[in-house]
Amino acid sequence: MSINETEFKNIADSTNIELLPLHNRKSTQSPSLHNAHTNIHDHNHIKLESSTPQLPLADRPQFILLVILYLLQGIPVGLAFGSIPFLLKSQLSYSQVAFFSLASYPYSLKLIWSPIVDALFWSKLGRRKSWVIPVQCVSGLVLCYLGNVMDQLILKPEENLTKITIGFFSLVMLCATQDIAVDGWALTILSEQGLSYASTAQTVGLNTGYFMSFTVFLAFNSSGFSNKYLRSIPQELGVLSLNSYLKFWGVMYLLVTVYVFYKVQEDPRRKDRLTSNDNSGFTALKGVYKTMFQVLRLPAIKTFITLHLISKIGFLVNESATNLKLLEKGFAREDLAITVLIDFPFEIIFGYYVAKWSTGKNSLTPWLYAYLGRLTAAILAQIIVYMFPESGQVTKTYFILVILHHLLGSFMSTIQFVSISAFHTQISDPLIGGTYMTLLNTISNLGGQWPKFIILNMIDFFTIKECTEDDKCTTIRDGYYVTNWICITLSIIIFFTWIKKKVEILQKLPKSAWRVKEPL
Repeated sequence: MSINETEFKNIADSTNIELLPLHNRKSTQSPSLHNAHTNIHDHNHIKLESSTPQLPLADRPQFILLVILYLLQGIPVGLAFGSIPFLLKSQLSYSQVAFFSLASYPYSLKLIWSPIVDALFWSKLGRRKSWVIPVQCVSGLVLCYLGNVMDQLILKPEENLTKITIGFFSLVMLCATQDIAVDGWALTILSEQGLSYASTAQTVGLNTGYFMSFTVFLAFNSSGFSNKYLRSIPQELGVLSLNSYLKFWGVMYLLVTVYVFYKVQEDPRRKDRLTSNDNSGFTALKGVYKTMFQVLRLPAIKTFITLHLISKIGFLVNESATNLKLLEKGFAREDLAITVLIDFPFEIIFGYYVAKWSTGKNSLTPWLYAYLGRLTAAILAQIIVYMFPESGQVTKTYFILVILHHLLGSFMSTIQFVSISAFHTQISDPLIGGTYMTLLNTISNLGGQWPKFIILNMIDFFTIKECTEDDKCTTIRDGYYVTNWICITLSIIIFFTWIKKKVEILQKLPKSAWRVKEPL
């Protein structure tokens, strides 16, 4: 059972909102919203200014539920995107780590099956609960299973790399599916007055989950951090194993799923207005896919997709391999975790002020400046890795340089993120906003994923080592430097010959250039 097109449009008109996925929204009322992906300021969208009302008391249970659901989503994502590559790199080559990076691809490909999640469901259970409950249940079981074997698999990562990758690929795919369902659910589980806080729930939940699985887990899993700060008698292992961490969150997934099944209503205020007859689901599904292809045929969209797919090449060596290279040279995992910990509050502050800069007709102008800023951060990364102390002892000065480099890269990345998201909001067609925005954000995510596999393999390809009979190897040429310079040089050329001109043209196009002639 699913909503038909007339009902969907009537609901949008009656509530005066654009029904977008929540990961594409951004409220300007809170400084913690920089990851919610958009700055809503167009007259066709809700204007969430400083006068936005407080979260209604009746919405607080639903708000807390959304935070918990997004937090659960962030746990596997933080492991797959952050912690596991660091654990693997100490024993694997960059090419092998590149293979594991395939586990993160479902988040960049979820557009393929997002219409299925939106259109097909079991009406007796609820449009969103039909997906949230089984997906979270399976996620919890997968986490519990991995919690019984992952420590053993990590001990011999080269032999078990395929198993590790498949395990986390499955988890990320489940999380991406849950993300689609929860984003849609947030539109109806909150009242109209509390709707602006949905993006706050997403940001708080996802960031906290990611932070716990990346920074906190790496620190507590590190024997160095544990021996220094958490116990008096040194031991070889950290206080938290990967197995126990996975099993804990697997149980939490299952407990939350049981609570949602028995205690949470699909729509606490309305009798599921987003349903019609059981036969309309497949018709709606067909219509959504048709609309996607209509949008993809627009000339402006074709240019914009090309921009997304090539614009991140220059930064990816820095953002994918610099931390791995520092670990390879002897930078402690707990020290790296601290740099991320310091970076976290700054990202929140950056997002608040960048959102104000990225509004207006020329919302892509900050994106252009930040493009050069991220290239600068990539150049500084080259210098910082080269300057790593030969003694292996990280000085306070060097540690501060690493932190400043992280802050620069984070600031520039946030500027680009908020700027491009604001532009997505401006150009999306309100009549098909959900499909349109999901398409744009999926392509944007893919632009940061597809080159990663190639770039990590290039590092190994360009690396030359000389090994003696006793298996002691000396690096003659480090492929990290070669690959980084290739990507930076290529990006500078592309920026001044194509990207800059195209961006200036795209942001001056009328809205009609971004609209399909016969929207559904």
